[in-house]
Amino acid sequence: MVMPKMGESIMEGTVLNWLKKVGDKIGQDEAVLEVATDKVDTEVPATHAGVLKEILVKEGDVVPVGAPIAIIETDVNAAASAPAAAPAPVVTATVAAAPVSTPVVAPVSNNGFAMLAQPVPGRFYSPLVMNMAKEEGVSMAELELIPGTGAEGRVTKKDMLAFVAYKNAGGTSASVAVSAPAPVAAVSAPAEVLVKPVVETSIAKPAVSVSGGHEIIEMDRMRKMIAQRMVDSKRIAPHVTSFVEADMTKVVSWRNKVKKEFQNRENESITFTPIFIEAVVKAIKDYPMINVSVDGDKIIIKKNINIGMAVALPSGNLIVPVIKNADQYNIVGLTKKVNDLAKRARENKLTPDDLGDGTFTISNVGSFGNVMGTPIIMQPQVGILALGAIQKKVAVIETEQGDMIGIRQMMFLSHSYDHRVVDGALGGMFVRRVADYLEGFDVTRKI
Repeated sequence: MVMPKMGESIMEGTVLNWLKKVGDKIGQDEAVLEVATDKVDTEVPATHAGVLKEILVKEGDVVPVGAPIAIIETDVNAAASAPAAAPAPVVTATVAAAPVSTPVVAPVSNNGFAMLAQPVPGRFYSPLVMNMAKEEGVSMAELELIPGTGAEGRVTKKDMLAFVAYKNAGGTSASVAVSAPAPVAAVSAPAEVLVKPVVETSIAKPAVSVSGGHEIIEMDRMRKMIAQRMVDSKRIAPHVTSFVEADMTKVVSWRNKVKKEFQNRENESITFTPIFIEAVVKAIKDYPMINVSVDGDKIIIKKNINIGMAVALPSGNLIVPVIKNADQYNIVGLTKKVNDLAKRARENKLTPDDLGDGTFTISNVGSFGNVMGTPIIMQPQVGILALGAIQKKVAVIETEQGDMIGIRQMMFLSHSYDHRVVDGALGGMFVRRVADYLEGFDVTRKI
């Protein structure tokens, strides 16, 4: 059994939890382990029925796609006649793990490892790094002082091994790291030097709650990812937001008229979200330069229209499943896709493919009673549309007999866009066109 491919852009996964033990019988497609990627946590099913004979990777290990993770014996009787075949992947796994013991000593004498002079708070750490930190007794204060050689300065497994070797040799803090000879002098009393910073750090952090009136909690893995991506998006893209108010009276009237029939016929509830997505798809066809991404100084125009929709989870986190080729669905198809993705999102049953390849995103902030918002773009997209609460308001109604005052169902649309490639004219015309499609909704439409 190998690590499966879990999305076009996903090259590795972190083993979170083994659901089966060695010796357990497993049915085909039965969940064997839980794996985390940078997009979603998911269960991995068995490719064959049989007996789990060997687990090749530990919880917390980062495993590339296609690498062996377990041995499943599919024919117990045949296994006795060919015992030599099974151990082969075990040898491969053992050899792959062997280098871990080699770099432990090397960094102390050869690589000149040095701690950062200043901590880097708020940095993302992979589950593997956090697991290593727990096993080695590395505090968060120490993690923030480890120089990262990974993408965007992230700490890698190699960095952790170098630090552990450095720490075992007596290195303790940024001040020691500044002067290279310091680790040698500290060898004579490593225990005494190592304990003090850890104790001081553990006392200093809870001191925020002097009166005991505060609670300090650790961000969960998904919240850390959300935080990092939101910060990255604001750093990458200069955000501008345009606002439009739309008359939703026709949409509200039509939905109220068909929702009972729709429920009886399709056994599904029709919400406003598929209607919003349909209008957005039409507007994207009118303004295809909204459906783009940026690569350096190049603009990539996407031919597929894949609409992401933000879903609030029971945990309080946010996830954005994607409706692929949304322009190929009618209103019934969009409703079924919206309901299916929202349901699986709340039940933690989304796959990585459900979350990838979005080209534009909508967020229905009106479901929380919000009138409008200024959403943050999902990179590498260049636009996101927030749809506010629909409220009854006094409005001017234009008729052939003249202007009149009436009660209308009104809603604000907030369009945030990347000002590197979307100027105010395009960003404003796009959101106005979405509003036009909603205001011009055909109330005689059949489902």
